[in-house]
Amino acid sequence: LQLGHSEGVVEKEDRDRILGALDLGERVVEEIMLHRSDIEMVNLGDAPDVILQQCIKSPHTRLPVYQNDPENIIGVIHSKDLLRAIYKAIGDSNDEDSALKTFDVSEVAVPPYFVPETTTLDDQMRQFLRNRSHFALVVDEYGSLQGLITLEDILEEIVGEITDEFDAETEHQVTATGDGEFMVDGATTIRDLNRANDWNLPDEEANTIAGLVIHEAQMIPTVGQVFSFHGFRFEVIEREGNRITELKIRPL
Repeated sequence: LQLGHSEGVVEKEDRDRILGALDLGERVVEEIMLHRSDIEMVNLGDAPDVILQQCIKSPHTRLPVYQNDPENIIGVIHSKDLLRAIYKAIGDSNDEDSALKTFDVSEVAVPPYFVPETTTLDDQMRQFLRNRSHFALVVDEYGSLQGLITLEDILEEIVGEITDEFDAETEHQVTATGDGEFMVDGATTIRDLNRANDWNLPDEEANTIAGLVIHEAQMIPTVGQVFSFHGFRFEVIEREGNRITELKIRPL
């Protein structure tokens, strides 16, 4: 495939799709999951009207529900199921305000589906298809929540980024500055960068470009620090807490 691409016989998009499909058996859900710090959740302790507003405003159709502690996921609610149940509860009651205030959100939630972080993408895709579901919560060997994965995430490893009208335009964006440099979101995966730019950055020790910089630097860099490794120059542009949120990258 690489030879065919270099000689112009195989288009880049075709090569990426074929390689992406072949790699599913070698890669695990931990590598592509949405990290737990980025998961939008519903607090069961919130008032039903607050939860309803959150679901309406959210770009996601499914949201995990926790009780007391974000680690204690008790279920997953689908926005359509919630709206349908609230509509029925209000319609069956003579007092709409009372019906909404006493509505039990947990009755709408379906049991959460947990998967180990070491599950291969190929196995997980087959499980999604077998169970007719496409949303799972990822846990480590101790049962602690690590992230979230969907069927769409796995398909994107084959066909590339899938966007719709609800996706943020700037999410994990890579912007070429015109002088050979690239402004990159720290959460962008190394695999996505390599596929988009025909780079060959290693992804054995880290999944994201920020993780690679931290791994190679053996420290959490400060804004303005510059590093050179693997044939690239990395400059830290923005940092929030201990997270590198933006980098400037230039091939050397």
